[in-house]
Amino acid sequence: MNDKIIGILGGMGPEATAECYMKILRATNASKDQEHYRVIIDSNAKIPDRTEAIAGRGPSPVPEMVSAAKNLEKLGVDVACMPCMTAHYFIEEVQKRVSYPLMNAFLETKKYIQDAYPDVKKIGVLATTGTIQSGLFDKYLDNVDIVYPTPFTQKEKVMNAIYGENGIKSGNTNGEPLQMLKDASDELIDNGAELIISGCTEIGLVLKTYHLPTPLLDPMEVVAHVVAKESVYQKSSSM
Repeated sequence: MNDKIIGILGGMGPEATAECYMKILRATNASKDQEHYRVIIDSNAKIPDRTEAIAGRGPSPVPEMVSAAKNLEKLGVDVACMPCMTAHYFIEEVQKRVSYPLMNAFLETKKYIQDAYPDVKKIGVLATTGTIQSGLFDKYLDNVDIVYPTPFTQKEKVMNAIYGENGIKSGNTNGEPLQMLKDASDELIDNGAELIISGCTEIGLVLKTYHLPTPLLDPMEVVAHVVAKESVYQKSSSM
């Protein structure tokens, strides 16, 4: 029981990586230590910024991502996840360099929405500018209408909440970042969003379901529950 080895290709960012591990722990059906999965984490905080790379202003994160992914492969993981939505822009490049499956949080989120919210037609997305510009949500959630923040709100509220001087990546997970994200969410709801996706792992550290009048979906929470299912991605099924 619970004998597969789970990998976390982390460091993007470090706190989101730690929270991903906690999500897997909470999602695992275990009554004692020995019933939990073995989880191997490579939290490589030196991976270049994904948003900057997508915008063409910074180096590609792929070499460092592949290096971390291969570390997990050497240690025998059966499946791995990446607690960074923006990093999924590069998932296919990394996947072809390793033998185990890298879980795609976008695909798992789409499946979950189809099962849990089949009547939702309009979804609001809070994510980094890089993720939005990558078109990942439009690519994978092609069965619904997607609402994004206005350019002003995206820059002044969402990106400041994540990257600002008092932002989440600076270790602030309350106060100013929370209010900015609530303001951005209110705008999406005013524009018809029936459900909000926390499309950046840092956002999930701050914005919680009880902060909003509409459902809030954290893709990494979805991934944690999928990867914690004993029958999913067993080594024997991928051979």
